[in-house]
Amino acid sequence: MEKTVIEVNSEIGKLEGVIIHSPGSEVENMTPNMVQRALYSDILNLSVAGKEYNQFRSVLEKYTTVYEMRNLLCRILEEEKVKTELVNCIVDFEGVGGLRHEMLEMDPVHLTSALVEGVELRRDNLSRFLSQERFELEPLHNFFFTRDASMTLGDRVFISKMASRVRHRESMIMKAIFDHHPAFVTRTVSPYAEGQHADDFSFEGGDFIVAREDILLIGTGLRTSPKAIDYLIDYYKVRGKKMHIIVQELPYEPESFIHLDMVFTFLDKDLCMIYEPLIMHSSRFLTIHIAIDNGKVKINEVPNIVNALRSLGMDLKTVNCGGPDDLVSQEREQWHSGANFFALAPGKIMGYGRNIYTLEELNKNGFEVLRAKDIIAGKADMNAYDKCVISIEGAELARGGGGCRCMTMPVRRAAVDW
Repeated sequence: MEKTVIEVNSEIGKLEGVIIHSPGSEVENMTPNMVQRALYSDILNLSVAGKEYNQFRSVLEKYTTVYEMRNLLCRILEEEKVKTELVNCIVDFEGVGGLRHEMLEMDPVHLTSALVEGVELRRDNLSRFLSQERFELEPLHNFFFTRDASMTLGDRVFISKMASRVRHRESMIMKAIFDHHPAFVTRTVSPYAEGQHADDFSFEGGDFIVAREDILLIGTGLRTSPKAIDYLIDYYKVRGKKMHIIVQELPYEPESFIHLDMVFTFLDKDLCMIYEPLIMHSSRFLTIHIAIDNGKVKINEVPNIVNALRSLGMDLKTVNCGGPDDLVSQEREQWHSGANFFALAPGKIMGYGRNIYTLEELNKNGFEVLRAKDIIAGKADMNAYDKCVISIEGAELARGGGGCRCMTMPVRRAAVDW
């Protein structure tokens, strides 16, 4: 098996490997009474969302190496020691010890399905018969947003401490994959495994954006706490590494501001997509520059992310989600992941086609708009253009609360010639 040496030092370097998870019955099993607990705002129609996701995956497969999380998980579960450790970890954490023996007896394929799609409650006693719950082991409704449970920073994979208990199993699975799958050469960093169990310690991949090898952007809000960022500061301090961390405070409401990549993403060496009302306007949500140099830390408030990056030699032009002027269009398209773009290479990006004003603004800034179905059919090729945006038919997927960046976990990118 060809090995992938993990390395990500930018958001835009040519994508050389990415992990995704195609949504399955774990999404279809959503019911109205589960929506809030499962961190959704609506119920997805899998037959529609699945077709849109297949389009998204097919574009990725045209240009890079794509790893399906299910296949990776199934492979490591062939190892009895790995299987036993992972099952024990999950059943102990989720308090479903009654499933331990049954799950340990499952073959890798069926166990993979159980860990992702859940295990229904057997009504074999009175308590279970009267229970309002459908599942004993809950499905992982959010796992197709593979960005959140782990993140690649340089040559390390950081395992997330998720803000919600319902998503912790995702992190456990990703840690097992990176620790044990023969396809990857890396080391994991897991604060949770190091005893960081406090309720006010959490971080998720959607809040972390690698600007450059020495610059990291982090959002802090509902999902990533200041204490988790302090952990990262200490991590770099101990290693004597020179790093700049730019922290952006995020509103707790509305839920479309859940992660930093919902209001800011990189498009090219000199371009970024922003939700202007939050990123550029003065507000009570602070932007903070943390400089780490030879074990010393300096912290200052700065006007905004763009200003902070300019001071570090990254002079970016901004493109407005929803267009330049209409606040209503900006709000509507940000709500449906209009700022959440994913780069396949510098100036070659993917996003939802439903955000028409955002696509128009990109076109005004030199991006050719290509339809995903034309890419898949061979009628268009992103490599024929200096800049292009591939529009994914994501009307149903967008209702899940995330975009193309949310649905990807890059494991390797080529270096960028800055």
